Amino acid sequence: MLALLRREMLLALRSGGGAGLGLAFFLVTILLMPLGIGPESALLGRIAPGVIWVAALLACLLSLDRLFQADHEDGTLDILALAPLPLEAVVAVKALAHWLTTGLPLLLVAPVLSVTLALPGPALPWLVAALAVGTPALSFIGAAGAAITVGLRRGGLLLSLLVLPLYIPTLIFGARAVDLAARGQNPATALLLLGAVTLGTLALAPFAAAAALRMNLR
Repeated sequence: MLALLRREMLLALRSGGGAGLGLAFFLVTILLMPLGIGPESALLGRIAPGVIWVAALLACLLSLDRLFQADHEDGTLDILALAPLPLEAVVAVKALAHWLTTGLPLLLVAPVLSVTLALPGPALPWLVAALAVGTPALSFIGAAGAAITVGLRRGGLLLSLLVLPLYIPTLIFGARAVDLAARGQNPATALLLLGAVTLGTLALAPFAAAAALRMNLR
Protein backbone atom coordinates (compact mmCIF):
# COMPACT_ATOMS: atom_id res chain seq x y z
CA MET A 1 0.00 0.00 0.00
CA LEU A 2 2.83 2.40 0.80
CA ALA A 3 4.52 1.63 -2.52
CA LEU A 4 1.26 2.26 -4.36
CA LEU A 5 0.70 5.51 -2.45
CA ARG A 6 4.22 6.67 -3.32
CA ARG A 7 3.65 5.81 -6.99
CA GLU A 8 0.34 7.68 -7.13
CA MET A 9 1.78 10.78 -5.51
CA LEU A 10 4.78 10.83 -7.84
CA LEU A 11 2.50 10.52 -10.86
CA ALA A 12 0.27 13.32 -9.56
CA LEU A 13 3.14 15.66 -8.73
CA ARG A 14 5.09 15.24 -11.95
CA SER A 15 4.53 17.58 -14.89
CA GLY A 16 1.08 17.01 -16.32
CA GLY A 17 -0.08 15.00 -13.33
CA GLY A 18 -2.82 17.50 -12.50
CA ALA A 19 -1.95 18.17 -8.85
CA GLY A 20 -0.99 21.79 -9.49
CA LEU A 21 -3.99 22.40 -11.74
CA GLY A 22 -6.50 22.24 -8.91
CA LEU A 23 -4.44 24.53 -6.71
CA ALA A 24 -4.01 27.05 -9.54
CA PHE A 25 -7.75 27.01 -10.23
CA PHE A 26 -8.48 27.55 -6.54
CA LEU A 27 -6.04 30.47 -6.33
CA VAL A 28 -7.37 32.19 -9.44
CA THR A 29 -11.02 31.75 -8.43
CA ILE A 30 -10.56 33.20 -4.95
CA LEU A 31 -8.36 36.07 -6.12
CA LEU A 32 -10.71 37.07 -8.95
CA MET A 33 -13.83 37.03 -6.81
CA PRO A 34 -13.22 40.41 -5.08
CA LEU A 35 -12.51 41.98 -8.47
CA GLY A 36 -15.84 40.81 -9.86
CA ILE A 37 -17.99 41.50 -6.80
CA GLY A 38 -16.37 44.66 -5.51
CA PRO A 39 -14.34 45.77 -2.49
CA GLU A 40 -17.22 45.89 0.01
CA SER A 41 -15.90 43.94 3.00
CA ALA A 42 -19.30 43.18 4.50
CA LEU A 43 -20.55 41.57 1.30
CA LEU A 44 -17.33 39.63 0.72
CA GLY A 45 -17.30 38.34 4.28
CA ARG A 46 -20.91 37.18 3.94
CA ILE A 47 -20.29 35.13 0.80
CA ALA A 48 -16.75 33.98 1.65
CA PRO A 49 -17.67 30.56 3.15
CA GLY A 50 -19.72 29.53 0.13
CA VAL A 51 -17.19 30.87 -2.38
CA ILE A 52 -14.28 29.04 -0.74
CA TRP A 53 -16.15 25.75 -0.59
CA VAL A 54 -17.45 25.95 -4.15
CA ALA A 55 -13.94 26.77 -5.39
CA ALA A 56 -12.48 23.84 -3.43
CA LEU A 57 -15.16 21.49 -4.78
CA LEU A 58 -14.53 22.46 -8.40
CA ALA A 59 -10.76 22.31 -7.91
CA CYS A 60 -11.05 18.72 -6.69
CA LEU A 61 -13.08 17.84 -9.77
CA LEU A 62 -10.41 18.90 -12.25
CA SER A 63 -8.07 15.92 -11.89
CA LEU A 64 -10.60 13.20 -11.05
CA ASP A 65 -11.14 11.98 -14.61
CA ARG A 66 -7.52 10.75 -14.76
CA LEU A 67 -7.65 8.93 -11.43
CA PHE A 68 -8.14 5.51 -13.08
CA GLN A 69 -8.16 6.37 -16.79
CA ALA A 70 -4.39 6.34 -17.38
CA ASP A 71 -3.98 2.99 -15.58
CA HIS A 72 -6.92 1.58 -17.54
CA GLU A 73 -5.41 2.63 -20.87
CA ASP A 74 -1.95 1.15 -20.28
CA GLY A 75 -3.11 -2.04 -18.57
CA THR A 76 -1.86 -1.18 -15.09
CA LEU A 77 -5.38 -1.35 -13.70
CA ASP A 78 -5.68 -5.01 -14.79
CA ILE A 79 -2.44 -5.80 -12.96
CA LEU A 80 -3.63 -4.00 -9.83
CA ALA A 81 -6.91 -5.94 -9.96
CA LEU A 82 -4.94 -9.23 -9.96
CA ALA A 83 -2.50 -8.14 -7.24
CA PRO A 84 -2.72 -9.50 -3.67
CA LEU A 85 -3.89 -6.06 -2.50
CA PRO A 86 -7.71 -5.95 -2.56
CA LEU A 87 -9.18 -3.65 -5.18
CA GLU A 88 -11.02 -1.75 -2.43
CA ALA A 89 -7.63 -0.93 -0.86
CA VAL A 90 -6.28 0.17 -4.26
CA VAL A 91 -9.20 2.58 -4.61
CA ALA A 92 -8.68 3.91 -1.08
CA VAL A 93 -4.97 4.50 -1.71
CA LYS A 94 -5.66 6.29 -4.99
CA ALA A 95 -8.31 8.48 -3.34
CA LEU A 96 -5.93 9.23 -0.46
CA ALA A 97 -3.18 10.21 -2.91
CA HIS A 98 -5.65 12.48 -4.70
CA TRP A 99 -6.51 14.19 -1.42
CA LEU A 100 -2.86 14.57 -0.41
CA THR A 101 -1.96 16.21 -3.73
CA THR A 102 -5.16 18.19 -4.28
CA GLY A 103 -7.21 18.61 -1.10
CA LEU A 104 -4.33 19.14 1.33
CA PRO A 105 -2.77 22.05 -0.63
CA LEU A 106 -6.18 23.74 -0.73
CA LEU A 107 -6.45 23.30 3.02
CA LEU A 108 -3.06 24.97 3.53
CA VAL A 109 -3.62 28.01 1.32
CA ALA A 110 -7.29 28.64 2.15
CA PRO A 111 -6.64 30.63 5.37
CA VAL A 112 -4.31 32.99 3.51
CA LEU A 113 -6.67 33.46 0.57
CA SER A 114 -9.66 33.97 2.85
CA VAL A 115 -8.16 37.32 3.84
CA THR A 116 -8.91 38.60 0.33
CA LEU A 117 -12.57 37.72 0.92
CA ALA A 118 -12.64 39.55 4.28
CA LEU A 119 -13.53 36.39 6.21
CA PRO A 120 -13.66 37.29 9.94
CA GLY A 121 -10.64 36.17 11.92
CA PRO A 122 -12.56 33.94 14.40
CA ALA A 123 -13.80 31.85 11.47
CA LEU A 124 -10.32 30.95 10.17
CA PRO A 125 -9.71 27.98 12.53
CA TRP A 126 -13.15 26.63 11.69
CA LEU A 127 -12.46 27.04 7.98
CA VAL A 128 -9.33 24.91 8.32
CA ALA A 129 -11.20 22.35 10.43
CA ALA A 130 -14.11 22.17 7.98
CA LEU A 131 -11.83 21.72 4.98
CA ALA A 132 -9.77 19.11 6.82
CA VAL A 133 -12.90 17.15 7.70
CA GLY A 134 -14.81 17.61 4.44
CA THR A 135 -12.30 17.52 1.58
CA PRO A 136 -11.46 13.80 1.98
CA ALA A 137 -15.09 13.07 1.14
CA LEU A 138 -14.68 14.98 -2.13
CA SER A 139 -11.78 12.75 -3.17
CA PHE A 140 -13.46 9.49 -2.18
CA ILE A 141 -16.80 10.35 -3.79
CA GLY A 142 -14.89 11.44 -6.86
CA ALA A 143 -13.02 8.12 -6.90
CA ALA A 144 -16.34 6.26 -7.07
CA GLY A 145 -17.48 8.46 -9.94
CA ALA A 146 -14.16 8.03 -11.75
CA ALA A 147 -14.46 4.25 -11.41
CA ILE A 148 -17.90 4.30 -13.04
CA THR A 149 -16.68 6.35 -16.03
CA VAL A 150 -13.25 4.73 -16.41
CA GLY A 151 -14.16 2.87 -19.59
CA LEU A 152 -15.60 5.93 -21.34
CA ARG A 153 -13.69 8.26 -23.61
CA ARG A 154 -14.02 11.89 -22.57
CA GLY A 155 -16.04 10.92 -19.54
CA GLY A 156 -15.15 14.08 -17.63
CA LEU A 157 -18.53 15.74 -18.17
CA LEU A 158 -20.42 12.60 -17.16
CA LEU A 159 -18.19 12.28 -14.11
CA SER A 160 -19.08 15.82 -13.06
CA LEU A 161 -22.80 15.13 -13.48
CA LEU A 162 -22.49 11.97 -11.39
CA VAL A 163 -20.56 13.34 -8.45
CA LEU A 164 -21.82 16.92 -8.12
CA PRO A 165 -25.19 15.86 -6.57
CA LEU A 166 -23.28 13.67 -4.12
CA TYR A 167 -21.09 16.62 -3.16
CA ILE A 168 -24.07 18.69 -2.01
CA PRO A 169 -24.20 17.50 1.66
CA THR A 170 -20.47 18.13 2.07
CA LEU A 171 -20.84 21.57 0.50
CA ILE A 172 -23.82 22.51 2.65
CA PHE A 173 -22.40 21.43 6.01
CA GLY A 174 -18.88 22.68 5.24
CA ALA A 175 -20.00 26.15 4.20
CA ARG A 176 -22.54 26.26 7.03
CA ALA A 177 -19.91 25.54 9.67
CA VAL A 178 -17.69 28.38 8.44
CA ASP A 179 -20.67 30.74 8.07
CA LEU A 180 -21.82 30.11 11.65
CA ALA A 181 -18.30 30.73 12.95
CA ALA A 182 -18.11 33.97 10.97
CA ARG A 183 -21.39 35.11 12.55
CA GLY A 184 -20.13 34.31 16.06
CA GLN A 185 -22.40 31.29 16.51
CA ASN A 186 -21.49 27.72 17.44
CA PRO A 187 -20.52 25.70 14.33
CA ALA A 188 -19.95 22.41 16.16
CA THR A 189 -23.18 20.74 15.01
CA ALA A 190 -22.54 21.52 11.34
CA LEU A 191 -18.96 20.27 11.68
CA LEU A 192 -20.14 17.04 13.32
CA LEU A 193 -22.63 16.45 10.52
CA LEU A 194 -19.86 17.11 8.01
CA GLY A 195 -17.70 14.55 9.78
CA ALA A 196 -20.53 12.01 9.68
CA VAL A 197 -20.86 12.50 5.91
CA THR A 198 -17.12 12.04 5.47
CA LEU A 199 -16.95 8.91 7.62
CA GLY A 200 -19.85 7.36 5.73
CA THR A 201 -18.15 8.21 2.45
CA LEU A 202 -14.82 6.73 3.54
CA ALA A 203 -16.59 3.52 4.54
CA LEU A 204 -18.73 3.05 1.43
CA ALA A 205 -16.96 4.70 -1.50
CA PRO A 206 -14.05 2.20 -1.86
CA PHE A 207 -16.48 -0.72 -2.13
CA ALA A 208 -18.71 1.07 -4.65
CA ALA A 209 -15.69 2.10 -6.73
CA ALA A 210 -14.17 -1.38 -6.62
CA ALA A 211 -17.45 -2.92 -7.79
CA ALA A 212 -17.62 -0.45 -10.68
CA LEU A 213 -14.03 -1.19 -11.66
CA ARG A 214 -14.66 -4.94 -11.70
CA MET A 215 -17.60 -4.41 -14.03
CA ASN A 216 -15.52 -2.26 -16.38
CA LEU A 217 -12.65 -4.75 -16.41
CA ARG A 218 -14.77 -7.70 -17.52
